[in-house]
Amino acid sequence: MKFELCPRCELNYITEAEKYCKVCLREMKGDAPKDEIELCSVCNEAPALPGRDVCLFCLKEMNGQENRNDDENEQEHVDSSTIGGLDSVSTMDEIVPEIDEDIPSQEYGEIENELSLESVREEEEMDDDEDEDDR
Repeated sequence: MKFELCPRCELNYITEAEKYCKVCLREMKGDAPKDEIELCSVCNEAPALPGRDVCLFCLKEMNGQENRNDDENEQEHVDSSTIGGLDSVSTMDEIVPEIDEDIPSQEYGEIENELSLESVREEEEMDDDEDEDDR
């Protein structure tokens, strides 16, 4: 059995015995493609909402449970005895990053020689004023 592309759409493969693919045959007959109704993945009874895998009822149920769980979490308090052998923050070592010596610092006055943003703006305005005067 040899497969070849459909001569009408050139997308789907057909056998030598067929003239057109099933999609083209359906279009030529005027039949609308059937949209399969997807059932809710939770209850398997109601149709799922577009773009979701659950129905409206199950979605409301899930949102209601999330709100209740949030309220319960706020009321829970952690007992310090349950933490166990964890060190407190005060006993931890401080992490000090290494400083790259190639970066200029203000202590040595290297940055002071750079132009500030304000001075650059002033120079541009002066240049613009001079250009307008020349015209």
